[in-house]
Amino acid sequence: MKNFEISVLDLAPVKQEKSIHDTFQDSLSLANYTENLDYKRFWLAEHHNMESIASSATSVLIGFIANGTKKIRVGSGGIMLPNHSSLVIAEQFGTLESLFPGRIDLGLGRAPGTDGLTAQALGRNPAIINQQFPRQILELQKYFSKENRDALVRAIPGEGLDIPLYILGSSTDSAFLAAELGLPYAFAGHFAPEQMEMAFNIYKEHFEPSKYLDQPYIIACVNGVAAETSEEAHKISTTLFQAFINIIRNDRKPFAPPVDDMDEIWSSMEKTMVLQKLKYTLIGDQKEIEEKLKSFQEKFNVDELMINSHIYDHQKRLESYHIFRNAKNSIFKA
Repeated sequence: MKNFEISVLDLAPVKQEKSIHDTFQDSLSLANYTENLDYKRFWLAEHHNMESIASSATSVLIGFIANGTKKIRVGSGGIMLPNHSSLVIAEQFGTLESLFPGRIDLGLGRAPGTDGLTAQALGRNPAIINQQFPRQILELQKYFSKENRDALVRAIPGEGLDIPLYILGSSTDSAFLAAELGLPYAFAGHFAPEQMEMAFNIYKEHFEPSKYLDQPYIIACVNGVAAETSEEAHKISTTLFQAFINIIRNDRKPFAPPVDDMDEIWSSMEKTMVLQKLKYTLIGDQKEIEEKLKSFQEKFNVDELMINSHIYDHQKRLESYHIFRNAKNSIFKA
């Protein structure tokens, strides 16, 4: 079993009875805390038209987090590229990399990060997404290249900067693309676990070395809820369960505090659907987390595990990330 890095995915979750200002302050607090625990990177994800998630202006929020930290890498997990002009994203991330040299990542996805009506408001054309997304990635690479200085359209800031690109996926489609382009690949196992194993196999089997990467690099994103006791971990994980019920019910309200009995909230069908979507969620005390981390890594052999943690109480959320760090260190005797 090879060693692996651990990182953070933050959706800037909005909680009931809390403001969006509170959300952003909690995100910065989490970034500072995990930076001190030597987490590798802190990514924010683009979503729209959701009361429960405040990371819609992802580039702006990345700047806020990077400005309040010192060494942790900060980036997007991801920017939903067909929602934007390639040039604008090149300029935004060129600005971020110029402000915070050597610390900015650009993770890219093709999904809208929202519902169909909002996707239309974002100006997406679903008929051309499968052609548009790969083309836009190549456009970004061109805008970031030194060779583009003689072009009529240039990204300033952005041109000549080393901003690593990551391909994000929640199905097997992006695995083929990441492999073809020779770019690192991150899979959204925190909400789409069904195809994760197949996607990783496709990526590794079809990977073509590039000037960016000489061998496959795999990031798996999973939900993680750790606490001092197993009982507490399962209790506070009910915030995560409720969030997924809200997705099923198309209810976008802010995240709810934990409850004592989920059976009072979900139906048997909803329970089955939620647990299927949370197949690789890691819940427990430190000993349980150690065992689950070992089992996960023996199965997937990833280079990096990115943890998304929907915990209502901010202090308990910080403690959860601390337990994950201790569990990982214990496994590899760091």
